[in-house]
Amino acid sequence: MQIQTHADLGPDPIAQKAVAGNARLALVGGGEYLLSHLGPKTPPELADAIRSFANNLRDIGMSALADVPATDPAQAARLSEGEASRNQIADLCK
Repeated sequence: MQIQTHADLGPDPIAQKAVAGNARLALVGGGEYLLSHLGPKTPPELADAIRSFANNLRDIGMSALADVPATDPAQAARLSEGEASRNQIADLCK
């Protein structure tokens, strides 16, 4: 995904918006994908962490699509919560 979300199409502002839009849609789609593939046999603690992470991805992506900057307090909180959930998932999967 990094190749697509970090593509350098030069200084053209339209190209830069296209790359940013792709990254933002990837967040929303990634959250949806995780939620739709969460199985009933997933251990409850892991399932809760995945749900939290997936919902954060969707909220971060939708806010970013609405041009809410990462410096916005609510968006910054979502980013922090998403990182905490991601770390929790990593720890649970060790």
